[in-house]
Amino acid sequence: MGIQRDAQDGVFFYDYNLHESDQQQEIIQGLSERPKRISAKYFYDQAGSELFEAITELDEYYPTRTEIQLLKDYRQNIIEKAGENAVLIEYGSGASTKIRLLLDALKPKAYVPLDISKDFLFDSAIELRQQFPWLEIHATCLDYRQPATLPRGLSPNAKKVAFFPGSSLGNFAPDEALSFLKGVRSTVGNKGAMLIGVDLVKPLATLNAAYNDKQGITAQFNLNILRHLNALGKGNFNLDHFQHHAFFNAQKSRIEMHLISKYDQVVSLFGKRLSFKKEEAIITEYSYKFEPDSFAQFVRQAGFESEHCWTDKNHHFALFWLQAI
Repeated sequence: MGIQRDAQDGVFFYDYNLHESDQQQEIIQGLSERPKRISAKYFYDQAGSELFEAITELDEYYPTRTEIQLLKDYRQNIIEKAGENAVLIEYGSGASTKIRLLLDALKPKAYVPLDISKDFLFDSAIELRQQFPWLEIHATCLDYRQPATLPRGLSPNAKKVAFFPGSSLGNFAPDEALSFLKGVRSTVGNKGAMLIGVDLVKPLATLNAAYNDKQGITAQFNLNILRHLNALGKGNFNLDHFQHHAFFNAQKSRIEMHLISKYDQVVSLFGKRLSFKKEEAIITEYSYKFEPDSFAQFVRQAGFESEHCWTDKNHHFALFWLQAI
């Protein structure tokens, strides 16, 4: 683990990322399975993080603007639930855009953004510190799918509130989601809570359009994962030899995002040769969609009680306030 403090900007930075050997093993194992898969966390190098921020501004991509409006509409309710001087822990913080809607009024004891994209995380933390010079920030680079190690020095008695926006929980398989939520419950403790964004089941056309935008930004985002692997493993993936494919699997209640090989081909990565058949798919992301009642039942298995569910008039998206039990 490397620890760095930028004294000028007052941001603490912690790096718990996987070692290169662990990354290599994880990637090669995934691409050797049937079907082949790449963990969605490898979307988020610097370029991938920037592409995702562009996706959030697309007309077709409803989750971000809907969630932001919910945060604005119910901000006072959320602030009352969180209380003063809480420690805010944001999972998959990205550009820390949504948390800005709460910081001024909430005045937390500290803010702990967790993200896997180190450069993007640190740049966002510096920018946030400039906007909120009073805020204590502990930017922590890690794979937040694993149990989070909180920085030392945080007030042990402060209420811990986890913030997990964007319906990123949908990227987990159900057993992984439950394990993750149990990890969050352990992190926030008996008095803690969680504010989580959840994408709801909705008309098929709306779902499919959100992952197949007319500008092709989502396709670029999907293909960029191969560019990231090339950088990590001295690979020679040719992005023109793969095609973005996303669709809603109604039986599983999830969007599936794939990369389809256009040809029979062999790719070198980490010094290993990987074969791809024509039309063979690499799974890059699942995005599960939920129903409010079943989600409330699900989180109880992880030690949370759903105290509030705020949703938009179209019932496209929901914010849940989960209290530790």
